[in-house]
Formats: sequence, C-alpha cells, structure tokens
Amino acid sequence: MDHITVKAPATSANLGSGFDVFGIALQIPYDIIELEPQDVTEIKVDGVGRDLISTDPAKNTAGITASELGCNAKITVHKGIRPCSGLGSSAASAAGAALGLNELFGLRLSENELIRAAVKGEKVVSGAAHADNVAAALLGGFTIANGENVIQLEPPDIGIVAVLPDISVETRAARSILPPKVSLEDLVFNVGNASSLVIGMVTGNLELIGRSMQDRIITPVRSKLIPCYEDVRESALEAGAAGATISGSGPAMIAVCEFDRRGEIADAMVGAFNRNGIKSEPFITRPGSGAEIVKGSE
Repeated sequence: MDHITVKAPATSANLGSGFDVFGIALQIPYDIIELEPQDVTEIKVDGVGRDLISTDPAKNTAGITASELGCNAKITVHKGIRPCSGLGSSAASAAGAALGLNELFGLRLSENELIRAAVKGEKVVSGAAHADNVAAALLGGFTIANGENVIQLEPPDIGIVAVLPDISVETRAARSILPPKVSLEDLVFNVGNASSLVIGMVTGNLELIGRSMQDRIITPVRSKLIPCYEDVRESALEAGAAGATISGSGPAMIAVCEFDRRGEIADAMVGAFNRNGIKSEPFITRPGSGAEIVKGSE
C-alpha cells in the first residue's frame, strides 16, 4: 500500500475506581490519521488544539510509535480530540499510527506488540508508560490493562456523556499531585468498586457500573483541578446518571446513563459549568469500537 487512513477513537480512562487500569472507547470524538511511506518520518497536525501538539517526530506520540516500529512515514493527524482533555487524545494518535503502520508496511504484529509500541508514544505526554487509554483506543470496548496483560470486554450498549470544559489539565500535572501513600481502608474500597464495575460491564448492570465508579484515592485529589467538579457531578446524578466522575486526568467529566437520558444529562452538566462561568462542550456518545482502517490504496 502507498497510503492508508485510520480512524482512532477518544477514550475515557480510570472510570473512577480503575486508575491506570480501566479504559473504554467512545464512539465520538475521534482522530483521523493519514499515513504514507517516505524516507524520513514527518508529522503534520491540523484540527482542534493543533497548536498544542509538537510536530517533532521525537516528541509526537505518533512519531515515537513509528520509531518504535522501525517505520518511516508521512503522518498527518486530523485532530478531533482536543489535547489535554482527559479523552485520550495522545493515545488515539499513537494507537491509530500503530494500526496504520502495521497495515501499511505489512508488519503482521500482534495486538500486544502494537499496544507496547503505542505506549512508548503515550509516555512522552503523560510521563508514565500505562496502557489504559492506548488499549481501549486500539481494541475498542472496555479494557483492563495490567502492565502488558490486556483484557478486552464488550460493554453493554449504555449511554455515555462526556463534557469537556474550556480549561486545560496537563496529564503530567495531574499525576504530580497523586498521593504517594494510601490508607488500607481506601485501598479496599477501591478494589471492591473496581471488581464490581467489571461485573457490571459483564452483566450489563448499569446501576452497578455507575455506583462502582466511586473512588476515594485519585478523584478527591484531581477534582481540585476542575472548578465546580462537585456541582457538575451532582447535576449529572440528579438528571438521572447512574454514575459520574473525571475522565482520565481531566478536565473532561464522564457520566454513564440510560440511553434516552443522555440529552438531559448533557444539558445538566453543561448548565452546571455555565453557572460557574465555564464554557463546555458535550459529547453525547456510547461505547465505541477500536481504531480502524477506513481507507487504503495500493
């Protein structure tokens, strides 16, 4: 092939209780990534937040992924996922590049090998090599990433509302404030909720999923980076959400709900941000598929 185009989805990591482990792919928003072979890797970026993204292949998630795979290509990333959003923007670029390069150059790599390469790119942005967003972006659905061991589950077709406020939270900053130690009581609480959230995904129990998103370790600290976090969360729950929390490192917030309640929950969350003087953009969505090739040419 001499040209290939990949669609790579936004993702939401953690889901409250599953820090650095859980991820879920979203149907919208998404990136479109075009790749074609050339002698030296070149990165071009357009779309939302393009000024925040380096085009240096050594500092760009897609460029680093290409280097890890031993491929040189012209990579054009059309961003639909804003950087520093908590919606897996860097992971989408890395995952999309990994999938596209594997097909473009006939590498025949396994899913785990592609995830490992994409995680190298993700580390540049977050400062830590973790596969929660990358695994979900590549495989789709709900993923459990424990080091290099990744399990993918098909989640129930639930409603998801992601609301992105007009503020930025850098992933490195969000990681720098995490507590170095946690109490045994809080650890047990989170392990219990993470376990029951998985059961909720397997059985399609929306109420259990929502209740299990509660977190006593990460969210209480990171919520301080999001003005009016509690107001937005409570507004989502009052409007009918089964659960609501920070998406990834934020500032986006995510709620899970019955499919037909998404519109009113989105309005409630946007309204809460508005009351506090913050503009926001809602994404009314659902669990999505992983990165996919949408166009290729011989």
